[in-house]
Amino acid sequence: MSKHIGVLTSGGDCPGLNAAIRGLGKAACDRFGMQVTGFLNGFRGLALDQSRVLDSAMLSGVLTDGGTLLGTSRDKPHRMNIGGKTKDMTDAVVATYQRHHLDALVCLGGGGTQKNALRLVEAGLNVVTLPKTIDNDIALTDRSFGFDTALGIATEAIDRLHSTATSHERIIVVEVMGHRAGWLALEAGIAGGADVILLPEIPYDVEKVAAAIRQRTQRGRRFSIVVVAEGAMSVDHAGQVKELLEGKAAATEKPERAEFSERLKQFHEEHVGHTIALTRNLEKLTGQESRLTILGHLQRGGTPSAADRVLASWLGTECARVLDRGQHGVMLALQAGAIVPVPIADVAGRKRLVPVDHPLIAAARMVGTCFGD
Repeated sequence: MSKHIGVLTSGGDCPGLNAAIRGLGKAACDRFGMQVTGFLNGFRGLALDQSRVLDSAMLSGVLTDGGTLLGTSRDKPHRMNIGGKTKDMTDAVVATYQRHHLDALVCLGGGGTQKNALRLVEAGLNVVTLPKTIDNDIALTDRSFGFDTALGIATEAIDRLHSTATSHERIIVVEVMGHRAGWLALEAGIAGGADVILLPEIPYDVEKVAAAIRQRTQRGRRFSIVVVAEGAMSVDHAGQVKELLEGKAAATEKPERAEFSERLKQFHEEHVGHTIALTRNLEKLTGQESRLTILGHLQRGGTPSAADRVLASWLGTECARVLDRGQHGVMLALQAGAIVPVPIADVAGRKRLVPVDHPLIAAARMVGTCFGD
């Protein structure tokens, strides 16, 4: 009997999702004779049994499309808003899985999706995941699809901002996405020739950033490009987060840990938009006109790059091969030029951050880039 496979996309949208769905669906249907059902709007559609049958004809022509033909959401199976109330929908998810006689469920997503997938594995479901995120912060994979497209968009934006920075002799601050990982800011900053790159992994001193900009001015370079990751923090703010994390780790009672978690959440919410204050401070400290550009969701939209289409297609087709072998409980990762299965349990809850001794940081420092430390 042919295998029945379910597939969903969860978390933020990302270039390459449709290419991955296409690769999985076409290989599963045409090569291995499987039946594929897509669930709409992430785990919510799985819990509420909102689905559509996917076949080769339906997947034709979607390779170059951005977004996801299945829709997505940030809903969690164990904590979902239903009718204004937060409910654990894990049992409903299991019921849908059984109702469709699924042999396995494929979840395309980032770090949050890996954690939710692990919960479903623990609930007894056969799950395989594919790593997608523009942040490139998923553990145990060298690259996640979506990153290359976002990198190209961010680099092009920095290229364009160079002309206005030089014309008006301004400081241009560019905030890029990346959550709490600095890969996008680091690589876009290097590719765009940024004078300053601020990463979450390297807490910065605004005085040192201003000093680097003043030195440029003294050398006759009266403009500067500052690329800032959305999760970048000053030394003072990073110290506050460290204290909260240490307090949470040392807490012995659940209410106390919950209090630290809430304080951390509040801190990160308040930190949103920190580049506005940074831009104002740089203008004040350097006496140079400063402007801020926040690229935001622009980086997540549009046609996926060739590299993301290739990686997503490769992951999707390899997923069909893994499912045909009956393997599950794994995420497919790109490692050293090969697609390999790694246990979801080893990925969930972990982040792939930029090592402070990474060769790219060393390369950037060699050409005079300031990291604010």
